[in-house]
Amino acid sequence: MEELTFETLIAVFKEIFGRGLFWIMVGVAAIVTTGYLYVLVRDRTVSWRKFLFAQLSMPVGAVLAVWFVMVTTESHVSDLGGPVDLIVFLGIAAAGAIGMAILVYTLEALLGTKRTTGQEDL
Repeated sequence: MEELTFETLIAVFKEIFGRGLFWIMVGVAAIVTTGYLYVLVRDRTVSWRKFLFAQLSMPVGAVLAVWFVMVTTESHVSDLGGPVDLIVFLGIAAAGAIGMAILVYTLEALLGTKRTTGQEDL
């Protein structure tokens, strides 16, 4: 591998997770992102109460992301071999935390009661 390209990354992720699971994860990410953008355009403002609740869910997302990767790749913490592995491990946790915050904010905005529809921020 002489250079890191987008196609190389896709091939590596397909190899790690398997073709089916990889594309399911891409689809879910696309749906959540579309929902988040819809909520932002629809509300035209950020609800700080929803945002705070979403931030409080971030540690759960970090732990779930690391757990998911470890289960699907049949890895263990003892398999971490050096600084690069630790950086990847922390990157997975950060991506999971951000993904969970976006998911929670979106779900709360789409499924929330009248109390959580953004009217409290006016």
